[in-house]
Amino acid sequence: MFANKSTRADFLPVKYPEFGQCIHRLIQHSTRPDTLYQQNHCGVYKSTNGGNDWIDIQQNLPSQFGFPIALDVHHPETVFVVVENPEGRNNFGEQFTVYRTQNGGEQWFPLTKGLPKGAGVRLGVLRHGMCTDGMDPCGVYVGTNTGQLFASHDQGDSWQLIADFLPPIYSVTTSVLV
Repeated sequence: MFANKSTRADFLPVKYPEFGQCIHRLIQHSTRPDTLYQQNHCGVYKSTNGGNDWIDIQQNLPSQFGFPIALDVHHPETVFVVVENPEGRNNFGEQFTVYRTQNGGEQWFPLTKGLPKGAGVRLGVLRHGMCTDGMDPCGVYVGTNTGQLFASHDQGDSWQLIADFLPPIYSVTTSVLV
């Protein structure tokens, strides 16, 4: 990860090693700019000092591997991830699951109500395939590499399929219209 902490155009490495950490997704909180979360090849991490130091926050997640990470803009300690089987790059077992923490990663809870389960469920989510909206409570949206789009309007407590049979979904974005 590189950062520019001056007015010059000099981006310098934040931590050793300078490169090679394979960051899959890095997000910054809009009201707490020093609060960063990342999901990378080796886990889920949080920084509260602009990336100078990172805390491992994957304690009770079933895998270190995954791509997407999103946060609630109104509650900076509420974060959502999808972790995957690193070999198949899809869900574990027979349940597609989104995980949520409401305490900055100290404890994660599986969110499955309305998400697919059963033999043959093999869904993956790419690095930009999940987002939240600006509502309170926030909506969470997840697109899969097999063309399903799921939405939750209650911070992930329940889900519904809103589109199916799409091509692989590479990115999901929301806008709030007033």
